[in-house]
Amino acid sequence: MLRADQQVNGDRLSTECTAMPRSPRTDKNTKGMSEKRTDKDFIFGKLIGEGSFSSVYLAKDIHTDQEYAVKVCDKEHIKRERKVQQIIREKDIMNLLNDRWETTAPFFVKLSYAFQDECKLYFVMTFCKNGELLSLLQRVGNFDREGARFYFAEMVRAMEHLHSLRIIHRDMKPENILLDEDMHIKITDFGCAKILSKEEVEAAGCDDRPRKNSFVGTAQYVSPELLSSKTCGPGADVWALGCILYQMVSGLPPFRSKSEYFIYQKIQKLEYEFPQGFYEDAKDMVRKLLVIEAEDRLGANDPIGRYTSLRGHPLLNDLDLDTMHLKKPPKIAPFLPQGDEEINWELNQPGLNSIALQLELGLQLRDTVEEEVEEQLPKRRDKQNLADVRDEELVLRLADQEQNNKWNKFVEGNLILKQGLMDKRKGLFPRRRMFLLTTGPHLYYVDPVNQVLKGQIPWSDTLTTEAKNFKTFFVHTPNRTYYLEEPEGYALKWCKAIEEVKSFYYPQSSTSTST
Repeated sequence: MLRADQQVNGDRLSTECTAMPRSPRTDKNTKGMSEKRTDKDFIFGKLIGEGSFSSVYLAKDIHTDQEYAVKVCDKEHIKRERKVQQIIREKDIMNLLNDRWETTAPFFVKLSYAFQDECKLYFVMTFCKNGELLSLLQRVGNFDREGARFYFAEMVRAMEHLHSLRIIHRDMKPENILLDEDMHIKITDFGCAKILSKEEVEAAGCDDRPRKNSFVGTAQYVSPELLSSKTCGPGADVWALGCILYQMVSGLPPFRSKSEYFIYQKIQKLEYEFPQGFYEDAKDMVRKLLVIEAEDRLGANDPIGRYTSLRGHPLLNDLDLDTMHLKKPPKIAPFLPQGDEEINWELNQPGLNSIALQLELGLQLRDTVEEEVEEQLPKRRDKQNLADVRDEELVLRLADQEQNNKWNKFVEGNLILKQGLMDKRKGLFPRRRMFLLTTGPHLYYVDPVNQVLKGQIPWSDTLTTEAKNFKTFFVHTPNRTYYLEEPEGYALKWCKAIEEVKSFYYPQSSTSTST
């Protein structure tokens, strides 16, 4: 592997190797085997990630059957992009984390091997089978309070250990936080990380000197001091933790815009807001972390290696951060904000009978739903499935749709069976969309203001709906749950219509609606 003092010679990188960390192997497996590893010691499976000059593969050690994530870097690309020192620094930081492993903060991917051949460099690292935190967030929208604070606590403990080694990550974001088989976090990607000198640690956050380093990080999570050309220290990671906490609770990062330039403007002006439903202790933590001056952020005056002020905050003060790795992570569920609609008491009768209970919960018996849906759906033959349209009827309805329905251009020639405006939530953020349920089946959603097709909810025989109340329902798909709000209170009609179309195209699957 590359050493810090290696140079680029001729047309390729030097092939000298430093000592590499060893992964556990039994005597039987290692007997008569060279310690030097090559790509022939691994069976390479699927591609699980890509970077600007690297690809990450799931691979299996042929000697131990252990699965790893193997990062493969192209030497020519590294040399051409002048990333040699970055690669060296990344390896050195991962080796330091291995050498100074902390059992109460096992929240980092481990480098098990690093080797090279004539054309490529190989980093053999921990494989985290549950993928990125970002992917989990995208599936569920956002986390409830227990889920958000559990993972935030693990991140704080991870940063305590990282900063105690004078390492700053500088690119903390949900994509760089992986989940292992037990759903604990593993922080990865140290390509932007840096080992600070003692002088740099002391100067960080209270120094206006121009920084020597080029810009690093990702726009939505970058700290103001990086944008204003000041030196940066651990406070840059603390800022990123505030952004990630905000995203776990709400579903989106706090600073958002169509271009990086405007994101940077918002960061420097501290221009963000909390959506309705953002719980108070998390809101207070975010406010104390997202502070322009690094020395004023919560934790800035804490001893290195222990963020006592974060530990003592109401969000975390009943959690023991030193034993988070021993706790079972909570089951991740989206946080559902309290509805703010008023109850019309005149519609309810005294007593907790079944009808009153159904009204209170926003749920109704299946035969009641059947009657309601008939009023909303197109007229059809008795007991006819919504999607069961005869050929001659289809021709007539498509012709009428083409002439009279302005949403026709978005549905690719399919017949619209049901349509309506609903709020599609990304965490706590609602986006008004026109939903179009069609033959095919398809469930399109369109930005009604800009007249742009935004996407489709993917169909399969495992798609299910779940009514939460009159206005709110979920559409569960294998990779994501869609959180929808019907402003007029017809959520149950949508659930019934979707399930009915599903039963027509997937007759072998269950047609029952979860409640």
